Amino acid sequence: MSNKKTYIALAIIKTMPFEFKKTNIPDLIIIEPKVFKDNRGFYLETYKKSEFQKNRIKEEFLQDNFSFSTKKVLRGMHFQKDPHSQGKLIWVAKGEVFDVAVDLRKNSPTFKKWFGIVLSEENKKMFYIPAGFAHGFCVLSEEAQFSYKVTKEYAPESESGFIWDDKDIKIKWPVNNPVVSEKDLKLPEFKDLKIEFSYKQ
Repeated sequence: MSNKKTYIALAIIKTMPFEFKKTNIPDLIIIEPKVFKDNRGFYLETYKKSEFQKNRIKEEFLQDNFSFSTKKVLRGMHFQKDPHSQGKLIWVAKGEVFDVAVDLRKNSPTFKKWFGIVLSEENKKMFYIPAGFAHGFCVLSEEAQFSYKVTKEYAPESESGFIWDDKDIKIKWPVNNPVVSEKDLKLPEFKDLKIEFSYKQ
């Protein structure tokens, strides 16, 4: 390898880390990976433990999930109760979704507040949601392939959630008449949940 090629390779290695951005709910973090494109396509890293730990995401991810959904499908609002509460690292491999997290931590300054972000194959943004939040998304494109890492394994006995159009939380979904599963339509209202998450500074 020539000196010039060596220099280029080293420059790429040095710029590999992600950009981590806070939201108006500080524990929710948007991650923008460095994307390297050429005439063949592109390359990016979707996770790097050392970089995430340096940027306040110290949990270890124990399970990866992948879902496929069509336009206007809405899944949510879901969470797992303790001791199986999950942090999630989310990204979209194909298509576009509107992704939402709601703060369930009783003594948090942002309790019951929600935050939404568009994730897509074009913007390649990732979204970190810690334990203590409910999560849901709706599909904006014709179809979407949705991937996420979680910090605890799936535990059906700990499944919980609340109805997607809850009148107390008032999420502004960007779709009308979404396609919602029978299971999600039977979720309770937020006011009927027994909230057990607590906020830790």
